[in-house]
Amino acid sequence: MNLKVTGLHLEVTPSLREYVESKLERITRHVDHVIDISVTLSVDKLVQKAEVNVHLSGKDIHVEATESDMYAAIDLMMDKLDRQVLKHKEKLSEHRAVSSGEISQASL
Repeated sequence: MNLKVTGLHLEVTPSLREYVESKLERITRHVDHVIDISVTLSVDKLVQKAEVNVHLSGKDIHVEATESDMYAAIDLMMDKLDRQVLKHKEKLSEHRAVSSGEISQASL
């Protein structure tokens, strides 16, 4: 997994980077096939914005969140991302093919 953390009009401190990495561990627990993660943290006057692009095998997920505090924006972004990843994971498991043994039992 490649992780890229960038800041627009903001210096990404080691503590901020470590906070993002610790929050992303929750996502990697749900799916194993994460290819690339790109996080962008930006400041526009009084609005703190956090964006993430997650490249999974077969799907790209983009989530953004804005708050007055950067850590709150990261938390909100991770909650949204967690819901999106779980939704994607459920869709994959629902489209799994049914084995022939289950079809014959279901028709009885």
